[in-house]
Amino acid sequence: MKNKVLVYSAKNFEIPFLDNANKEEFDITYTQERLTSKTAMLSVGFENISIFSADDASPVVLQKLRDFGVKYITLRSAGYDNVNLKIAKKLKFKVANAPGYSPNAIAEHAIALMLALNRKLILANKQIEAHNFSLENLVGFNVHKKTAGIIGTGKIGGVLVKILHGFGCNILANDLKKDPKLETSFNIQYTTLKKVCMQADLLFVCVPLTSETHYLIHKELIDVMKPKALLVNIARGAIVNTIDILEGLNAKKIGGYATDVYENESGIFFYDHSKDKINDKLLQEVIDHSKIVLTPHQAFVTEDALTKIAETTFYNIRCWKQNTTPINELIH
Repeated sequence: MKNKVLVYSAKNFEIPFLDNANKEEFDITYTQERLTSKTAMLSVGFENISIFSADDASPVVLQKLRDFGVKYITLRSAGYDNVNLKIAKKLKFKVANAPGYSPNAIAEHAIALMLALNRKLILANKQIEAHNFSLENLVGFNVHKKTAGIIGTGKIGGVLVKILHGFGCNILANDLKKDPKLETSFNIQYTTLKKVCMQADLLFVCVPLTSETHYLIHKELIDVMKPKALLVNIARGAIVNTIDILEGLNAKKIGGYATDVYENESGIFFYDHSKDKINDKLLQEVIDHSKIVLTPHQAFVTEDALTKIAETTFYNIRCWKQNTTPINELIH
């Protein structure tokens, strides 16, 4: 008899990749429902579930999952800030994520966001649709020889260093742990977070969301940034204080903000709300702001990344089935 797997938050675009990676080894049930306290009951009869970054694995939900017989949770994401690991460990869950599925996909999207913001591509496209071919509002700057600041030089930050080095940027970095290879190969300089923010023309946020990095980018740092500096966030929304960003943009403390994430995106991103109204005034301010480029958490949506995420998902489940520990296990 095949092991059963319930996949929460299943998206049409990812199902073919999951099916292909499964190779009919497991009995998969897909649901588009997010994991919440209300939908936890869907897990009855399943020992294995797969969840996404928008799913809720808070203490109350975890307790329900345990009561319903779930033992194994595999995330189709690198980030796991939506899972309370302390409670998961107490309830004896096995939890694993999908780290490093494609740092190139995320880093390349960060560059796309930066270029779209700098070269006013969204505005240019809107003007052309209105048959306005004027260049008056489309002035940007050369990326070549500018100073780029990388906040977090892990896998994604490391790829960004290589790309920006190719642009001819001077690169500053901040991380709890230095990467000697990046220092040697790309002549990056590690310094304090404040100095990175003060000196960079381009800032990239690449750190995971933790209690220490929550609102890491806030008013005090925004106030010391260059007036024309561009900030790019491809990590997690809550690493940046959105209200402070809006105030900084309006006060011309910073030149622009490009982001693939939003701090209150849960239940909004990944879903089509074109026929209903989103009751989020802060998000609407972000959407309407002329100096912000926002994408709907799409950096990971490449064929390469989706293939790796799917393969890692079933690798984790397969290891548990064979009573071995996947290298991605989060609880030890």
